[in-house]
Amino acid sequence: MIPTPALRVRLPAGARPSACPSASILRRALTPLVLGLAAWLAAHGAKAAPGSGGLMLRAPDAAPVEAPQFATDIAVEVSGPTARAVVTQAFRNTTGEWVEGTYVYPLPEDAAVDSMKLVVGERVIVADIRERAAARRDYEAARRSGRAAALTEQERPNVFTNSVANIAPGETVLVQITYQQPVRLSGGTHALRVPLVVAPRYSPAPPLVAPAAEAPDSQAGSTDPVPDRARITPPVLDPAAHAPVNPVTLGVTLRAGFPLGPVRSGTHPVRIEETGPESRRITLDAGPVPADRDFELTWEAAPGRAPTVGLFRERVGADEYLLAVLAPPSGGAMPPQAAQRLPRDVVFVIDNSGSMAGASMRQAKASLLLALDRLDPSDRFSVIRFDDTMERLFPEPVPADAANLGLARRFVAGLEARGGTEMLAPLRAALADPHPDETGRVRQVIFLTDGAIGNEEQIFSAIVAGRGRSRLFMVGIGSAPNGHLLRHAAELGRGSDTVIGAIDQVAERTRALFAKLENPVVTDLSARFSEPGIEATPDPLPDLYRGEPVVIAAKLGRAAETLTLRGRVGGQAWEQVVDLAAAVPGAGIGKIWARARIGAAETARLTGRLPASDADAAILALALEHGLMTRHTSLVAVDATPRRPAGVALTAADLPLNLPAGWDFAAVFGERSAAPPPRERRAAVPVTTPAASPASRSIDLPQTASPAPLHLWLGLSLLALGLLALRRPAGRGRAR
Repeated sequence: MIPTPALRVRLPAGARPSACPSASILRRALTPLVLGLAAWLAAHGAKAAPGSGGLMLRAPDAAPVEAPQFATDIAVEVSGPTARAVVTQAFRNTTGEWVEGTYVYPLPEDAAVDSMKLVVGERVIVADIRERAAARRDYEAARRSGRAAALTEQERPNVFTNSVANIAPGETVLVQITYQQPVRLSGGTHALRVPLVVAPRYSPAPPLVAPAAEAPDSQAGSTDPVPDRARITPPVLDPAAHAPVNPVTLGVTLRAGFPLGPVRSGTHPVRIEETGPESRRITLDAGPVPADRDFELTWEAAPGRAPTVGLFRERVGADEYLLAVLAPPSGGAMPPQAAQRLPRDVVFVIDNSGSMAGASMRQAKASLLLALDRLDPSDRFSVIRFDDTMERLFPEPVPADAANLGLARRFVAGLEARGGTEMLAPLRAALADPHPDETGRVRQVIFLTDGAIGNEEQIFSAIVAGRGRSRLFMVGIGSAPNGHLLRHAAELGRGSDTVIGAIDQVAERTRALFAKLENPVVTDLSARFSEPGIEATPDPLPDLYRGEPVVIAAKLGRAAETLTLRGRVGGQAWEQVVDLAAAVPGAGIGKIWARARIGAAETARLTGRLPASDADAAILALALEHGLMTRHTSLVAVDATPRRPAGVALTAADLPLNLPAGWDFAAVFGERSAAPPPRERRAAVPVTTPAASPASRSIDLPQTASPAPLHLWLGLSLLALGLLALRRPAGRGRAR
């Protein structure tokens, strides 16, 4: 481990004001980060090779090199409906070599990432937003020339990669990222979720031959459904062989905008300081924690003080933006027949793949058993389970009588987690409606999963193609679910999503979910501004559920005075008119609108409403105008002065991640004593990733987002070659 006195970071006191417009923020962030890193390393020094001070990276043709130490500080300021976060990452090079570090990390799926700074010694370099290819070229040029540089790239809306080049021996380099996100509201509870670890993901192998009918869903037939699989598959440590890495400190300044009731975290012990009737200061009670589970904070209004409608405006230059949080009708606002409960056809889908082993499987089974208990005799239901195989309990929904429910409970109780996460087939099976023209019944699909897959676009396309009259409800399971998959799948399926992160949340959150499902909804929802031509999102609007407000972001014109919502409740027309003059000032509304419009363009591309070229052009224009990270834009910071001596090699390393809390390493990656060593490479040598072998499709391994099948196939091939070599005549040489 690194002795505490060796952790010294020079603050950017001498930085030029023009180069560091927010040096005071950096100063506040660095102190807890460095102290937290020192304390963490003193207590949790990673298990390493004998005589080493840290985790060792090994490669077949290179000497071992110690992995860079890494730590994160997150400071979040919540102001009413929005949150602004500052994420400061420290890369500490403990070796005698010059190092490039690459770290894959998560952010909220709806985050608008808009700035990045690189701190090297006393220099602060502010990043520029560029087209992705141009940013990569600038970074590579700086890396080769020995200049300090940082590059932030989006792999998924909730998965990002930071690369930091030319970290000197013994040096700590800091990268600071800022983003804006909306606060979620459901059933009177406001929620802020901060992802802290990217869970290992299962990536289906490329098909040998794809049927022509599947070409749209499989990304042009036989192409790889996850072409960037190497970029979303960082090395993961086996917790049985390594102590936790990547410590995190986190603080939240909460200004709710209304008198507060209960404030709590169901994921981490926290310390809550009351700073006023509408504000709190929240910190982690245990100090630095390992980055192995997402952080969640929830708060409620004091009794009788909850706002019913929230309207917030922000002016940016000549433009004005609106964020409207509109509650659904309740009580006397609904027609009498809206209270009548319609019979339902419910299809439950439960993920029992290897990534669900342990606590996640227990949570999923408990949730599904509670859901079965809530079915009414007038309902019909079915259950589908999947890993890399699929099984239906009934060929189509059956009555929810005692005999069928008893059979379903025994089926669910006997489930065990194993195998890969082949989600596409069970999703299509669940959406397939044997009675598409049936009226008088509601059709719902309840999908329980951690979402640990890499082929999200295939899933989204399948939902759009097959949703019909079904409504899709995603239930995220475990300590680090894939929020991008859960949120967007529910939006496309005109349902909603929830997360169950711990066993003690099962009863409360399952009950809350079914309170929505069992109550009337506003369907055929539409929004109309008094001024035509307003750019608003989402479009079209989703169905509106009891306790689940609709959130609309809009870029306003000068004559917009009212917003009218219309829909149908229980077969009756419903309307709500909102006076926009009541909007109060808000922060970050423009960036939230731009991020939502980018998401809408991505959806239009997936659904075929926009050609891919038009969608890409719209995304790029929005990203450059508002300075946001997307799959087409990146943030790059490059120092002007070379610092690595000429002729000195640069070692590049992919920093390892923790396994998410509650996951079973062997069930995910297969039975082996330890994780494969984190990748180490020489930066001067181009790195290529071999294409997945078709043979890997026939190897049935319990693994999620792992290249284990490819490695096994290659290993078997090399073993066969070795055996052939051993059989050669002695004079012809022998295998070593």
